[in-house]
Amino acid sequence: MMSTASATTLRNQFPILRANPDLVYLDNGATTQKPQTVIDRISTYYNAENSNVHRGVHRLADAATEAYDGARERVRSFLQAESTEEIVFTRGTTEAINLVASSFGAIGLKPGSRILLSEMEHHANIVPWQLAAERYGCELDYLAVADDGSLDLSDLEEKLTPETALVAIVHLSNVLGTVNPVERIIEYAHARNIPVLIDAAQSAARMVIDIPRLDPDFLVFSGHKLYGPTGIGVLYGRRALLDRMPPYQGGGAMIDNVDLQRSTWNDLPYKFEAGTPNIAGAAGLAAAIDWLEDQTIEAVARHESALVESLRAALEGHPAVTLLPAPAGARTGAVSFSLKGVHHLDAAQILDKKGFALRSGHHCAQPLHRRFGITGSLRASFAAYNSADEVDRFLKALDETIGFLK
Repeated sequence: MMSTASATTLRNQFPILRANPDLVYLDNGATTQKPQTVIDRISTYYNAENSNVHRGVHRLADAATEAYDGARERVRSFLQAESTEEIVFTRGTTEAINLVASSFGAIGLKPGSRILLSEMEHHANIVPWQLAAERYGCELDYLAVADDGSLDLSDLEEKLTPETALVAIVHLSNVLGTVNPVERIIEYAHARNIPVLIDAAQSAARMVIDIPRLDPDFLVFSGHKLYGPTGIGVLYGRRALLDRMPPYQGGGAMIDNVDLQRSTWNDLPYKFEAGTPNIAGAAGLAAAIDWLEDQTIEAVARHESALVESLRAALEGHPAVTLLPAPAGARTGAVSFSLKGVHHLDAAQILDKKGFALRSGHHCAQPLHRRFGITGSLRASFAAYNSADEVDRFLKALDETIGFLK
């Protein structure tokens, strides 16, 4: 675990935390706070580089293009992908999954196709596939969640049928904090020539993503959960698939030639980036990756895992708390729980008044909550700037809140 001094030093790099010294921010699974370097990079773009990309020949256009193309290279390096042609900028994880559901769906789905998901998916990795299933006449299969919060892979081979056209699985659960064995799932799927999409929205900020080792066909994540700005995300796609997939949206930048009756498409990745992109967001995302790698992802991961284990240990024997399960040795990032006789929304509002920001509700994972017989929970999710002292303070505030609401 990072020392108190280290956590304080990191916290001071975040203006919103520096300005609110009594705030304990435990809603990092929803969005992380942004360090000064990210805010400065976005400001620099608007103050000194603001222009459109790839179209002008003037100085500002060159600067904007350099910032945007440089950000794509930074993401490629971060993921250790082979080529920037495989890195598509989107508005976030949700749009990236919708892009795949639409464009891969057009070439990979047909009546009778099956799509394999899991019960612990975020709605962003369920609803687009439900829409695709309706559009193409497909069926959805689900891997179950075991009682310990792990994926039940006992029937994985059985569910990877000749009709399975795609597997779409979350890497790290936004509710349970379960780290799924995606390497094994990819290996099994690829042995049957089935492509796999990995939702790395939660894992990208706390786990090293090595595309060559992991070998996904698609991988998606959002900048705002990785200390970067909102409105920017990434789709990594295997080039052979992206080449075959039709455009997701039409407009400027994604075309090669436009006639009155038909058009041809630009090269990768621009084929999937219609219109003026989020240039400032891309530059901010590159700065966020720089900041995160300066801390080293491995150190952040150890720190967050220690905080998770500390909080879980304290809550496990609490008479008023029911912990949602997560498998020991394969969990990080978040701890979710319910309170006996206390509504999660009431508890969250009281805790907010005490200076603790955490999530209440179903966390965009209603099927997972129903799996455990509840409609919602409280979730404390961690980032590099959280500390052991904050966990201790939170536990004291939680006891006070339970006593007040009882």
